[in-house]
Amino acid sequence: MNLNQLRYFVSVAEHGSFTKAAVNHYISQTAITQQIHALEEKMGVKLLDRNSRPVSLTPAGKVFLKEAREILWKIDMAFVRTREASTGLEGELRLGYTKGYEHSDLPKYLRSFHQEYPNVLISCYRCDTDMLATGLQNGEYDIIFTWDSTNMRQEEALQLQVVEHVPLRVALYANHPLARRRELTRKDLKQENILFMSPSGTGDSFGDAFYIKLYQQAGYQPNILLRSNDMESILMMVAAEEGISIVPEYTHPWDVGTENVVFIPLSGEDEHEEILVAWRKNDDNPALRHFIEKLPRM
Repeated sequence: MNLNQLRYFVSVAEHGSFTKAAVNHYISQTAITQQIHALEEKMGVKLLDRNSRPVSLTPAGKVFLKEAREILWKIDMAFVRTREASTGLEGELRLGYTKGYEHSDLPKYLRSFHQEYPNVLISCYRCDTDMLATGLQNGEYDIIFTWDSTNMRQEEALQLQVVEHVPLRVALYANHPLARRRELTRKDLKQENILFMSPSGTGDSFGDAFYIKLYQQAGYQPNILLRSNDMESILMMVAAEEGISIVPEYTHPWDVGTENVVFIPLSGEDEHEEILVAWRKNDDNPALRHFIEKLPRM
């Protein structure tokens, strides 16, 4: 018994014809007939009723058709998985992402990669930016999606790529005097109590300094009631009318428990959050290289 005999048998069973099966496999009808006869001789049973039109399966043939299809499918999958293994497309990709970024297009990237490379396990870790940077350098993650809270561009061992400039929005409670504006600037927020969305767990980082500078350029020092990297808690506090916040656009879908929150676009040249992808230059994980190739570039 060989694989061609199985394929010819399945083809005859599906087409109900030796002639059509022969055309499908680009061989003569005689060759198909001989191969299936040899298969039946080997098994000691008749698989096809040649007297019917179209050709039909015997009871034994019906059982064997199911088994033959499964054997061929398993053989095909074995070839695919072997080829993937030979090119490194098996294994694990450890991916870290900054809190909240799960509401962005990140799940779409992961789904697309998984569909193409189903044998690579993508393990996801949600952390603040400081922990992500440290974990990447310590080998805990293969790749991270993050704000730059630690000035990673100074780290020679890391490779960075900008994947997205996320617009910023002002999160206001619904009856706030500014809640009906079509857009706002930082100057409009001078008298407000600010719930400061920080990229860092420490509340005092390279990323924080960048956004504080934008307030200063608007002509004032912000009245910060709270610094936090917990987006959900900040939005709940806005809903409770304790203050306002500036958050990235991908937070907009968060409506659970924040029905009293509205989001107004923040205008200005630098009013965006730069999302970086970072990985170690010496990381030889083949899955990482394939994942990087699929990332959008700015």
